[in-house]
Amino acid sequence: MRVLIVARCKNGHYAPFITEQVEAIEKLGADCCFFGVNGKGIIGYLRQIPKLKKAIWEFHPDLIHAHYGLCGLLANYQRKVPVITTYHGSDINDPKVLLLSKKSIRRSRFNIFVSQRNVNIAKPEKDYALIPCGINQEDYPLIDKAEARRIMGLDASKRYVLFAGAFDNRVKNAPLAKEAMEFFPEATLLELSGYSRQQVATLMQASDAFLMTSFTEGSPQVIKEAMACGCPIVSVDVGDVAERVSGIDGCFVARSDAQSLADALRQALAFDGRTRGREAVLRDGLTNTQVAAKLIGIYSSICY
Repeated sequence: MRVLIVARCKNGHYAPFITEQVEAIEKLGADCCFFGVNGKGIIGYLRQIPKLKKAIWEFHPDLIHAHYGLCGLLANYQRKVPVITTYHGSDINDPKVLLLSKKSIRRSRFNIFVSQRNVNIAKPEKDYALIPCGINQEDYPLIDKAEARRIMGLDASKRYVLFAGAFDNRVKNAPLAKEAMEFFPEATLLELSGYSRQQVATLMQASDAFLMTSFTEGSPQVIKEAMACGCPIVSVDVGDVAERVSGIDGCFVARSDAQSLADALRQALAFDGRTRGREAVLRDGLTNTQVAAKLIGIYSSICY
């Protein structure tokens, strides 16, 4: 089975959760090839049509798997090869982009959404599946908290709360997180920015809690990563976080105000040891291997 992956390419790089998903699909026997989209805005994407048609002619795919609504819209400007499109959240949560994503939803042979919240917003009228992106649990080996702090150069006696992104990322809503942290003057809020995958795993295990205050999300990878590391989690009700952490002791969903977040953080900081989030990742089929098996099933239903 030959699959052409159409995805945004920035400075020669694709989003890690997409490349990891493709690697897992290839391990199950699919022959995949990337077509990188580097245009900006709808006009920039549409200018990629001739290049895409050339890539299709050269690779002869059985189907196209596009990631994000604009890439799905681009992929559907040809009608010879069936298109599956995955919507990752920002293409559904932004009302302006949603208008274009809906065009892709209508034209794609099959659509994939990463959260029920996004399904409710998009309201697809034909075949679709709810499949969050997975993670590679082996990228998050468990180590002792004291050792993790030594590696990251953190004080063994202090309290650390890891924020779910860069402070200057507007969507992540760092001001709310900082307001909630004012209730804990003895604790330090760490910015999750500029670290390697290995460092992120170590930092999550060095931290006392993980905090997400985003305005919008799809199915945030960092939540699954924190789960795999057994880090207590506090989050606003965004994306599919409530579904992901449901039933996990040490993980909490709070209202989007500083007092509610502080109340939840107080419980998370008091939690002793690791959460059972790692087991929940497996239970909910959120490893890349499990996700890839679902995708291969969808591919086969369309191609054969």
